[in-house]
Amino acid sequence: MANLTLVYGLRLLPAEEIAEVGEAPVKLKNGREAHVTMHVLEGSKEEIEKQLRNSLEAFFDFYPEI
Repeated sequence: MANLTLVYGLRLLPAEEIAEVGEAPVKLKNGREAHVTMHVLEGSKEEIEKQLRNSLEAFFDFYPEI
């Protein structure tokens, strides 16, 4: 299997400050562009950590071949 790269970003902001979240562009070496869907998790530190773990586990469920 080829080497893979997981692209992600994290930033904590006050919940009441968020107006909109969009996609993040990724430029590929072949000149094309891909997009990373951004996800929003809200709650206490513990709730966010739990949601993030569950989200990461679910993400890899989409790719059982790896």
